[in-house]
Amino acid sequence: MPEIIVRPLAPTDHAEWQRLWTAYLRFYEASLPDEVFETTWRRLFSEGEFEPKGFLATIETKPVGLVHYLYHRSCWSLKNNCYLQDLFADPDVRGKGVGAALIKAVQTEALKVGVTNVYWMTRETNATARRLYDRVARRTGFIEYDLQ
Repeated sequence: MPEIIVRPLAPTDHAEWQRLWTAYLRFYEASLPDEVFETTWRRLFSEGEFEPKGFLATIETKPVGLVHYLYHRSCWSLKNNCYLQDLFADPDVRGKGVGAALIKAVQTEALKVGVTNVYWMTRETNATARRLYDRVARRTGFIEYDLQ
């Protein structure tokens, strides 16, 4: 298996980032206006404690995975929490360690700023992702609700 390289997103990654994020959204049967894509891309490179950040996973220099994450305050801790918002691996590399490598990169980056709580959500029906998540993290038992 070729080596998986995980690195921060770079401004030159725009086309591959958009390809991967579009595929992620399609997986969840969602779409976003161009304005959201453009704003999110700008935010990924904006300074600020609470701006989103991202990593790209590559195999033999080909981008094959993406993760977005952000920090936020908590009433339960003096330190921020880290929310791993979007995680995607190209279907042809699933099960080869890309998702785990991206999660580990977020965890490592969070630890650098003293954040130990990295968490995320997935659909209950996302069996492929849940096999990975059950292996690398603990399930909290919380159920999500929203007011959409």
